[in-house]
Amino acid sequence: MAKPKLKSRAKSAAASTPDVRGISKTVMDSAQQIWLAGLGAFAKAQAEGGKLFEALVKEGTALDAKTRKFTEAKVNEARGNVESTLGQVRERSQETWDKLEKVFEDRVSRALGRLGIPGHADLKRIEARVDALSREIHGGKPAAAKRPARKRAAK
Repeated sequence: MAKPKLKSRAKSAAASTPDVRGISKTVMDSAQQIWLAGLGAFAKAQAEGGKLFEALVKEGTALDAKTRKFTEAKVNEARGNVESTLGQVRERSQETWDKLEKVFEDRVSRALGRLGIPGHADLKRIEARVDALSREIHGGKPAAAKRPARKRAAK
């Protein structure tokens, strides 16, 4: 009984051997084709790598120029906005200084008036009075001595 089982196994092993060899050959052929495709891709990448690099540099240069142009436009726009705002601030600060100067002059004038020191209008009235008295004394002729010219203070 043991012998018939051995013979059937031997027959089945002999029959499956060609199948295993066929599958093995197919796998080896596929591996060889994959290897050759990889070598071909590598060779093509080496050959066209320089062209690809040059194309990438050209695209990068164009993008750089476009970016610079856009950036310059934005910088100029921002500069215009800053200059406009700065002009407005200058105007406002000048107005504020003018108001402050006027307040200061008014306060100083009031303080001098409280101290009894004559102001500009008082001096003009005194000057007119002196001229009138001089004409009376000299018989209608203006005073001989001319008063010196006054320098006006610059604001």
